[in-house]
Amino acid sequence: MGKSQKKRQMRRHNPMRVPDSHLPKGLASATASSSKTEAILPIIQKMESVDPTERKWACVAVSNLIQNDPSTRRLLQGKNIVGHLITRLSDSEEEVVVEAAGSLRNLCIDGGFDICAEMFNKNILASLKIFVPKISNTLSQFLASPKDSPENAQKLVYEFADNVITILWCLSETSNKALNAINEISLVPFLMSFLAARSNLPLSTVTSAAQCLYVLTDENPVIIEEVRTNAEYTACLLAIVRPDATAPKPNGKDKDTSDARATAFRVLTCGILRNVSPIPPPSIAATVDLDRDVVLPTLEPVLSLTDLQEIAQAAQQAIDQQESIPQLESLSLKHTPKSDHKTPSELELERLETQLRTVQLALEILTGMCATLPDPEVFSGAPDGDGQDENDGGSRPVKPSNSGADCVLDDDDEGMDDAPDVEMGAASGADAPQPPAFFTTLVAPLLKFVQPTALSFPPLGAPSPHPPTTSALSAIHVSALECLNNIFLSMATSTHGGPATLGLDPASGAAVFDAVWGALRLVGTEIAGAGQERRREMWDIGVGALWGVGNVFKGTLVPTEEQVQVLVQFCNATPDPYVRVKTIGTLECLAQHPDSQNANKALIISSYFLSLLPPNANPPTPTEPLLQAVSALIDIYSDETLPYDDNFRQNRYLDALVQSVEGVRRAVRGIDKKKERELRLRGEEVRDNLVAFIEYRRSLRL
Repeated sequence: MGKSQKKRQMRRHNPMRVPDSHLPKGLASATASSSKTEAILPIIQKMESVDPTERKWACVAVSNLIQNDPSTRRLLQGKNIVGHLITRLSDSEEEVVVEAAGSLRNLCIDGGFDICAEMFNKNILASLKIFVPKISNTLSQFLASPKDSPENAQKLVYEFADNVITILWCLSETSNKALNAINEISLVPFLMSFLAARSNLPLSTVTSAAQCLYVLTDENPVIIEEVRTNAEYTACLLAIVRPDATAPKPNGKDKDTSDARATAFRVLTCGILRNVSPIPPPSIAATVDLDRDVVLPTLEPVLSLTDLQEIAQAAQQAIDQQESIPQLESLSLKHTPKSDHKTPSELELERLETQLRTVQLALEILTGMCATLPDPEVFSGAPDGDGQDENDGGSRPVKPSNSGADCVLDDDDEGMDDAPDVEMGAASGADAPQPPAFFTTLVAPLLKFVQPTALSFPPLGAPSPHPPTTSALSAIHVSALECLNNIFLSMATSTHGGPATLGLDPASGAAVFDAVWGALRLVGTEIAGAGQERRREMWDIGVGALWGVGNVFKGTLVPTEEQVQVLVQFCNATPDPYVRVKTIGTLECLAQHPDSQNANKALIISSYFLSLLPPNANPPTPTEPLLQAVSALIDIYSDETLPYDDNFRQNRYLDALVQSVEGVRRAVRGIDKKKERELRLRGEEVRDNLVAFIEYRRSLRL
């Protein structure tokens, strides 16, 4: 009778690499915490100088000042730096335009929604629209006659294109209004031209074009239709992810990061192909099973070869060794530093961040795939030449073979050994069904990705020592939880006979539940402070994953007193009604273990649910959590033969339910039939079930 969770297709957001949420609102706090306050006025003044060298210097200085410094970024925002830089996009000097675009790009990436919205509102698209055909024409000239163009000129154009494309993809995730405006620019041919010419262009620029196209094809029908119906486009995308694909050329000084970027490029292309699927004939891509033959073989090594703990340790070493960037006062106008000047430590941190963002992207793609699980045709091993299943009975995942047998992780992959081992055991008996391939091949590695590292979250009341790394790590944890959430929601809808129908024993469920709970324990419960939004998001999504596991393994999970206590406290503290629904659902599953030793915990949980019911709830419980609490009580005490049913009789729960009926009826009547039709139907069902349950319990005369 419990409400099933909705599989929410959360739109990816432009991640804020360098958050400022730990700072109090306003410019005063930014002024107090920034060490570069005195440098801001000279920058603003030189931005309007008649000397183009000074204008270029000012644009470069913005990029240098905001690097991992949210306080200074906020101060510059207060001085209308966005408006000044947009003005410089129409500067008469090309190098000033390029550096202005670079600073705007860095502001987009570091600052997230607010700055992107400000840029859109200040009409940055007017300038970007002009740049797109200019870049396209210049690119065509370079490709037609590469020897006729100086290398420096090519480099300038490629960097400028990279900046413009990155700004466009950041803006497209700002709002539907911005996305609709960008849809009108006709970017698909422009972006696809970079992907088609990938072997002759810098890897970073091509990857940015793929990132932009990936975002634009995310639940955006206009762009999806334009890409999927063009056989040339889809054939190009498919060629990129084929093993013999021609890779873009790495940038000179970025050769150390080329492998990470090349992987990111391929993963992005997989994301684009999934976004525009199904692909119609006559494209060659229409003949390919994308998930089986393309997506999973590409994503598998990304996940299997990634160890978050090792990456966090490497990042910390780079942070400790990080050389200082050139100080503003030492910058000579005659020797203006490049806006992309990076020390060896910064390059290492950039490489690690690229690797982490690629893992995050792979998890996002898997989350979409898992929304339709279980699909044995995708996640099970294909028979080999002898007719034997490569999955060896389903208990051991395997690497994808050339024939397309796709699994996500091998048991003995290196780099994943530090996380808790999870035994995905099968039900006992020679003829018992084996665990589904997706369970063993997806769940185990995902549980490793939800475990926090020392750099996953900023310290309480302070910024991270390296915000971009922290932003990427926490995003991976959240994405892994989202993927687990979808897996178990899908399993819950297909295991009407219990987990044994999928070949799973109770130990598997307990191992998964304990692993997710262990990750949330490491996250901690101090999630309400400024700058701790990711910790709170981990809990918000984590309880959904726990509910999904609980629904699949209902009646087999033995809760601890700590789990019950913390979940009750979290349910009371969260302001989000939907998160309260998920928390109540999790508690409901924990209350239903039939062991008599669980009676006390069931009593605590049931008493808490009764406290949420009218007329005693103070303040009144919001409608959705109220309906979930009523439904949970009905489910928990639907079998009067269970040991913990003594709680129902001895504590006169029937009387409390009778008293709640009128309040529940009022709550249901208060749901607008037109605006919230599904919720109204749900409420009427719960109301009717409550009345019927009361009559049933009365008829027992216990």
